Amino acid sequence: MNKMAFSERITRIIIFIWFSFYAVCIIYPLLWMFLSGFKTSRELFISTWSLPAQFKWQNYAMAWKIGVGKYFFNSILVTVFTVMLTILVSAFAAYALSRFEFRLREVFLMVIVGGLMLSPQVGLISLYRLLHTLKIYNTYLALIIPYVAYRVPFTVFLMRSYFLSLPREVEESAYIDGCGSFKVFWHIVLPMSKPILATSALLTAMFSWNEFMFALVFIEDKNLRTIPLGLMNMRGELTTNWPVLLAGLALSALPMIITFILFQKQLIRGLTAGSLKG
Repeated sequence: MNKMAFSERITRIIIFIWFSFYAVCIIYPLLWMFLSGFKTSRELFISTWSLPAQFKWQNYAMAWKIGVGKYFFNSILVTVFTVMLTILVSAFAAYALSRFEFRLREVFLMVIVGGLMLSPQVGLISLYRLLHTLKIYNTYLALIIPYVAYRVPFTVFLMRSYFLSLPREVEESAYIDGCGSFKVFWHIVLPMSKPILATSALLTAMFSWNEFMFALVFIEDKNLRTIPLGLMNMRGELTTNWPVLLAGLALSALPMIITFILFQKQLIRGLTAGSLKG
């Protein structure tokens, strides 16, 4: 028993050291980026790894003023609408595929989940022509619609697995009390599915917030650029002022970091709750 306890303790120590090292590898670059945004250009190149001698908040104010604020608003707008539409469409589709028996149900499921095999790069030219035909090229919809289309398959896959793990007794009691399918879905299933809804929303938000390729191809107007594209253009304007650029990068990363910290428990619960059924 003592040998087993000693072995288990050694294993825990090794795991703790490994994950501590992994955490440092992730957190340190982020801290360096945030702190470097407070430095002068001279400090950044001469004292790269040291703390700033004086915190220059002007770098963050300048980064926000010269474009990050506008790009920030565009990214928030696109991300919010993408998340709302993706969650709404995916929830309805996943509930129908997990609860109702109808012809070709498995075919519909395979078609939807088959969207996971579609590469965004392969459909870039077709999407470009389609957006021009629909006359929504160089608009917010040119980003929102493709984002939703590419996130729905994975979100349906997650939600369907979670819905299958929910007990049907509660729904059956609601049907006996006279509730219709929509009321059962809206008032019973969705409140019980908060973990997977939060997980899907977070993953979709991270995708749309960081997406670069569609934003580069489908948006020409400078006033419609999102954070990734805007920061790339700021690099051309600020080649001699790297601290301001790093301040812009820090501001762009902050929303996703805060969101992940707030919803990390729901993310883990949502990803693991439906893992036993599929």
